[in-house]
Amino acid sequence: MLTTERHRLILDLLEEKQIVKLKDLVQHTDASESTIRRDLDQLEQEGQLRRVHGGASLKQRASEEPTLKEKITKLHNEKEAIARQAASLVQEGDSIFLDAGTTTHHLIPHLQGKDIIVVTNGLNHLDALTDHSITTYILGGYIKHRTKAVVGTNALENLKQYRFDLCFMGTNGISLNDGYTTPDPEEAALKKTALNLSRQRYVLADHSKFTEVSFSKFANLNEADIITNYKGDQLKSFKEMTSIKVVNT
Repeated sequence: MLTTERHRLILDLLEEKQIVKLKDLVQHTDASESTIRRDLDQLEQEGQLRRVHGGASLKQRASEEPTLKEKITKLHNEKEAIARQAASLVQEGDSIFLDAGTTTHHLIPHLQGKDIIVVTNGLNHLDALTDHSITTYILGGYIKHRTKAVVGTNALENLKQYRFDLCFMGTNGISLNDGYTTPDPEEAALKKTALNLSRQRYVLADHSKFTEVSFSKFANLNEADIITNYKGDQLKSFKEMTSIKVVNT
């Protein structure tokens, strides 16, 4: 098979699955592992994919944002492990800001039975929060159709009246040079404000978010601790810039 044909097969499979393991690419292309590694290195240098631990993932455009439905179906086990670790940090009586997103949504069942207050901008969180009898305040503002997040000037002003013991954030990208990023400037503004209002700050991010950069920066790496399953080549460099808890999945 020609190199160009093999590259096309790799990229087509990534378009379909978003993240593909090395062994699956070997099987899909009927090529050796060393050949596929060289292919992935070349395609990454060309900016067509991103190498991740044990395989590759599709590289997103900086301003592109997946829908909530698209996010929910990805990396369920990884998000669940990250959420369990995050929930263990919550103490009785804490006030918490819970960012909109799918990884933060996994946190909610693990908070049941704790005497806490949650403020959120995630409409997708409300059913789970009320089902688990958690005292909840929802921010008012503009509702993003793609992600069911509440953003905008009204949400920001509403948010500023609160103070938090902890906040749990999602992110679309984590980069050594660009910190934490998200596609939407309005959502970035809300994330930044919530971080500033919180005593302890955590970003919950699976391995696919590392080395990605989205359109709008909302914080430097050292402005929040990270809970993740990322075990990639740059983990040591990230740990030099902020505190990282790596969970097993």
